[in-house]
Amino acid sequence: MKISYNWLKQYIDFETSPEELSPILTDTGLEVEGMEKFQSIKGGLEGIVIGEVKKCEKHPNADKLSVTEVDIGDDRMLPVVCGAPNVAAGQKVLVATVGTKLYAGDEIFTIKKAKIRGEVSEGMICAEDELGLGTSHDGIMVLDEDVQVGAEAKKYFKVEEDVVFEIGLTPNRTDATSHIGTARDLVAALNRLHNARSYKLKAPSVTRFEVDNHDLDIEVIVEDHKACPRYTGVTLSGIRVGESPGWLKNKLNALGLRPINNVVDITNYVLHETGQPLHAFDAKYITGNKVIIKKLPDNTLFVTLDEEERKLHADDLMICNESDGMCIAGVFGGATSGVTEKTEDIFLESAYFDPTHIRKTSKRHMLQTDASFRFERGADPNITEYALKRAAILIKEIAGGTISSEIKDVYPEPMERWPVEVAYETVDRLIGKTINHQVIKDILTDLEMEVVEETADGLRLLIPTFKADVTRDVDVIEEIIRIYGYNNIEFSDKIYSSVQLRPRPDREKLQNMISDYLTSQGLSEIMNNSLTKSEYAERSDVFENKNSVYLLNPLSQDLNVLRQTLLFGGLEVVAYNLNRRVNNLKLYEFGKVYRLKEDRKGEDTREKYHEEKHLMLIFSGMKQVENWNAVTGKVDLFDVKGLVEGILTKLGIEREKLVLEEYENELFTEALAYIVNNRKLVEAGSVDQKQLGKFDVRQEVFAAVINWDLLVQHLPGTDKLYRPVAKFPEVRRDLALMLDAAVKFDDLKKLAFHTERKLLKSVGLFDIYQGDKIPAGKKSYALSFILRDEGKTLNEKVIDKVMKKIQSAYEQNYAAELR
Repeated sequence: MKISYNWLKQYIDFETSPEELSPILTDTGLEVEGMEKFQSIKGGLEGIVIGEVKKCEKHPNADKLSVTEVDIGDDRMLPVVCGAPNVAAGQKVLVATVGTKLYAGDEIFTIKKAKIRGEVSEGMICAEDELGLGTSHDGIMVLDEDVQVGAEAKKYFKVEEDVVFEIGLTPNRTDATSHIGTARDLVAALNRLHNARSYKLKAPSVTRFEVDNHDLDIEVIVEDHKACPRYTGVTLSGIRVGESPGWLKNKLNALGLRPINNVVDITNYVLHETGQPLHAFDAKYITGNKVIIKKLPDNTLFVTLDEEERKLHADDLMICNESDGMCIAGVFGGATSGVTEKTEDIFLESAYFDPTHIRKTSKRHMLQTDASFRFERGADPNITEYALKRAAILIKEIAGGTISSEIKDVYPEPMERWPVEVAYETVDRLIGKTINHQVIKDILTDLEMEVVEETADGLRLLIPTFKADVTRDVDVIEEIIRIYGYNNIEFSDKIYSSVQLRPRPDREKLQNMISDYLTSQGLSEIMNNSLTKSEYAERSDVFENKNSVYLLNPLSQDLNVLRQTLLFGGLEVVAYNLNRRVNNLKLYEFGKVYRLKEDRKGEDTREKYHEEKHLMLIFSGMKQVENWNAVTGKVDLFDVKGLVEGILTKLGIEREKLVLEEYENELFTEALAYIVNNRKLVEAGSVDQKQLGKFDVRQEVFAAVINWDLLVQHLPGTDKLYRPVAKFPEVRRDLALMLDAAVKFDDLKKLAFHTERKLLKSVGLFDIYQGDKIPAGKKSYALSFILRDEGKTLNEKVIDKVMKKIQSAYEQNYAAELR
């Protein structure tokens, strides 16, 4: 949200600079995320002075140029070469002196001293388009004769300068969605900062509002009072729609709004002034002289202001005439009923719409407007008439015309201020400091919370309807502390702590340990949103859409379900980095995944959903940065597999207790699954090319997903114990075997340990060969075996016996042949 510094000064008398005001706003809860200087003319006409052409002669070396001498009021004649056809002696002109910056769109041009065809030029006589004063470039801009030579152009043209604050408004601050709302907070903060009561909020008066005649009476009918609790409107006739005055255009331009015409600009001005959205209808399109607030049948076609045809939902609230829809209530206007240059009579709307209805409609049609931004947060139902009168007065002043009807106000159940009781003891306890009772009352009074009763124990307040989020005593205390200042609460020298027994295993400690391990291996941690787009599950055979947990009010269609896997978020990150030429990626993420249990829809809400924590590893690109003394290559599945087994080893999980299976599905090709008790503990593989294509990823990606919750369940129950260094040496023996190509190393390893349980310590694979002198369908494995006896040194007889036993087992079970 943007707030103008000059605009704030209309409602409060203060001299605080924008730089000083910024931290004050932030301390009150209106976080200033940025400050931007605004000038009604880009560049502010800095360096532009008014001069008089004293001498003008044809350039001796160029037919279309003139050599002039210009008096700019500093007792010196400025030589300027000018190419304008209308330049002449005696003219009062605008001169850009040396060093002045001129703006042409996003380009900046600096005036320099130069020689043009042999003649010195120390400035530039400007046309209106070169200064942003107009669009004409037919010649230089000639001013009135009575203009003072040497005067600054910015003062002559009354260039307005402003500072605009970018406020990061939180959703609960419905009271601060306007300049008056922000000024209200600022009054309270300045009074508290200066320990004074001198700052007051000066809201514009609407006492000048009066009905001129009853020539244009339009009936208002509200059919859905739940969706539209209050609707006010008034008509104006005989108006002249045209360009807005400069002050109004400057106000809107400062906020980044494009001026349209005087009537529309006034409605936008009042919206940003009061926080109340308004809408003006061309009265000639209100057939039957009736404005009807209702819902139209599902799939009704309606063309909005952006000329896009939309299908309405049965729950979309519409502003209609007797036969057609004119506007999507609180969200967006229609293409035909708006105000144009031909409009003479208008119906002006100021309403309060139910926030839930507006939010759902806004998200359904993906329309985020200034009006919906305020309505969906909860506007003030009791400001509609004030805003309507304010706009009507401004329209009469700027566009002329007359107010031609009484205000139509449909408000069957007026919303009253609500009482809240606050105990001083509770204030002191929650804030952690005793605040003077008079200071508390002054803060609440400045925030327009009425103190209706005070006792020795506390206050009884009436909360204004513009503070929709203040419903309990703790909410009032939050209002007090944000104005009093969190920085004014002293820290205690005492530290209060208690001894807590943490459950074992300590999940946080485990996660940090593995995070440190992965980071030490060169991986970077990523954190994705748990919300993702439903189409990922819709187009997947692995994750069923019926198991997706949908949000009732999603922020967008890209964030409408909870994720069922970390993989899709990881691929989004890979695509994002590849698009920015970051091609070598090693990433990991801890995060939860969610699933709706289809078979438990009727049970308790907590039983309908399943969530569990996963750990994802995702690799792509080269193994390491190119280096002269290192052989590099592309990452592959075995890099991921090695890291997975490193994690298992670090956590003390015995690899031999896991079943390793190969598989393929829509997500992975050449995939491996580590199974424990018939449940997948780890899935690792090469991401399928079709999946990569959906994310526009054009290089191989390898990933592993570890079920972290399941892994924690299977951690060993005892801590690792120190094992002394072996007293007796180990022995290595190798076997080169020719086997069927389908035989896996994991099977050979298991068979070796099954055959020799006592002396065999490890089995390794150090070479694989297929090709010359190896029959088709066969492969050669070179295996290493480490043997050791814990009680004595092995001799050759024992070693040979063990190796023959292992070799025999391979021959019997896998028809292995010794090479």
